[in-house]
Amino acid sequence: MWGRGKGGEMDQLIEMEGARVFVFARQGSLLQSERDAGDFMSAAWSQQADFLAIPADRLGPDFLTLGTRVAGEVFQKLVTYRFRCAIVGDISDALDRSQALRDFVRETNRGSSVWFVADLEQLRPKLSAAKTL
Repeated sequence: MWGRGKGGEMDQLIEMEGARVFVFARQGSLLQSERDAGDFMSAAWSQQADFLAIPADRLGPDFLTLGTRVAGEVFQKLVTYRFRCAIVGDISDALDRSQALRDFVRETNRGSSVWFVADLEQLRPKLSAAKTL
């Protein structure tokens, strides 16, 4: 999974606020089950990353439908294996359709393990603040 996305964009490892962040390309296999989370974690492990930045474009069609429990299962697996994660990108359409999702995003963004951010620059202050926890 480490390598070039379908559109030619590359996965990349970056240092940000003391974290080794594995930034997945916008195109590639989808994160649509707990099993897929293992593939994403393997890619990050191979680069000794401790944080995953997953583009919203890589989420499966049911990921943000909380009734499917996909997001909860995936995030639980990541946390169990001591990975922190950010979903990076615009999820406003899904937020507009679901009060439960808006509540979920608000609560996860208050924590220190899973965040939803618009872009990588929005991730930087969250990582900085998490260093002091």
